[in-house]
Amino acid sequence: MAPKHHPTPLSGGDRKALQKELGRARAMTTILAAQSAEARTKGEALIRQADRLLSESWNERMWADGGLMDPSPTIDQAVNGGYPWLEIECSRCMTKRDVDLAALRHPPTTFVHDLASRLRCGKCAKANRRPPATLLQLAQRPRQAAPET
Repeated sequence: MAPKHHPTPLSGGDRKALQKELGRARAMTTILAAQSAEARTKGEALIRQADRLLSESWNERMWADGGLMDPSPTIDQAVNGGYPWLEIECSRCMTKRDVDLAALRHPPTTFVHDLASRLRCGKCAKANRRPPATLLQLAQRPRQAAPET
């Protein structure tokens, strides 16, 4: 965008007044930009806290009711709230594993409870079986490090 052109007044007093007003306007842009950045930082922190509380609430409802809870946080809400891991259990062989939500190839707006029908056990898949996974909870870190083979 091209800068706004202010025609220079003919009289000396008007020129000084125009320069003074332009200086004030430039100073205000700096102040308003700093306030905007501060408000944005506070807003992002509040959104992160809201996402964390939503993930914790869903975990508690899953534990208390013992089943899949709808609505659940979306993948990006869980990751933003500090819960980037999903603990699942195979419904056939009862093997538990952790899934990195950030690494999933699903849209970030996918609800976590919708992943139950999409996640499968890798151990059972090798035996040509594809039982669905049972979601256990969202976690801040994996239960244990993956065994190195």
